[in-house]
Amino acid sequence: MAKLNPEQLPQALQKGLSPIYLVTGDEPLLVQESCDAIRAAARKAGFSEREIFHTDAGFQWPQLLQSANSLSLFADKKVLEVRIHNGKPGDAGVKVLQEYCASPSPDNLLLLVCPKLDKATQNSKWYTTIEQIGVVITVWPIGIKQLPRWIDQRLQRAGIKADSHAIDILAGRVEGNLLAAVQEIEKLKLLTDNGMIDAQTMAHAVVDSARYDVFGLVDKALAGHAPAAAASLNGLRGEGTDAMAVLWALTREIRALAALKIALSDGQKLEFVARKHGIFETRLPLIRGALQRLSLGTLRLLLRECSYTDRTIKGMAQGDPWQALLDIVLSLAGVRTLDNRSLKTLLS
Repeated sequence: MAKLNPEQLPQALQKGLSPIYLVTGDEPLLVQESCDAIRAAARKAGFSEREIFHTDAGFQWPQLLQSANSLSLFADKKVLEVRIHNGKPGDAGVKVLQEYCASPSPDNLLLLVCPKLDKATQNSKWYTTIEQIGVVITVWPIGIKQLPRWIDQRLQRAGIKADSHAIDILAGRVEGNLLAAVQEIEKLKLLTDNGMIDAQTMAHAVVDSARYDVFGLVDKALAGHAPAAAASLNGLRGEGTDAMAVLWALTREIRALAALKIALSDGQKLEFVARKHGIFETRLPLIRGALQRLSLGTLRLLLRECSYTDRTIKGMAQGDPWQALLDIVLSLAGVRTLDNRSLKTLLS
């Protein structure tokens, strides 16, 4: 029926609901907002029930058909939401989706949520079938060049007008993090009485809220953004953050990566093991990238360095704890600060 981007979705929903929606992309905020808009329109149209399926190890695709064909106790219409973790439903999923698409019930609305799909998947039979009878919403990442325009649109939606200099300041502050940008805009709404934000006001607001987050530091390191991760670590130190809190976050992440590495070598699925370690689905792209970049041997050495850093923080070993933390952060980001032989010598 249609291929849309997130900006086109609200207008399309006002015209009526499609029996099937496929939302695909790797920008969590925009994917979430698109799904929220579809759910809201469905509730308004009388779809009061919602069932969610995760295509993990325990999921069986026939469950979707069973749910679609079963009548509610109160005969309410329902949304069937399927989160396909890898964008590949497999043979069983393809068969079920094609059967469902052959005669979708007006009492059901099917919402499929996938990460970014490659070209081969977009040419597959299940995708083209959904494209013919449903709506595909493709979420593209907002690049650095597009970010100021995106921020300007969000500000206008919030009833705020800002000059280009002010918008550039905010764009530099959020570093491409759309969720952070939305949070900052919500704060700005409280700072303006006339709906106008100039560069000076924006600069003061950014300075007041420019706090460095320990978990943001970890995510930057996992993403391989070494300069940004190092800047965050320096910011945390400047704010007086306890070095032990930073070490705790880094150690927890490295332990999880090592456990995932071992589990994957044993043939287990990443999504299943990640859930056991409390890793949310939205962080899986970061985790996948880090696992590809870091070997199990490197992760084990990093855990030893974490132990050494713990002793320096407690005064039980010589060394600068913040320099040791910087070495861990850079290594996690893929920058080799010491070769393995030198690192083993240091830690011993």
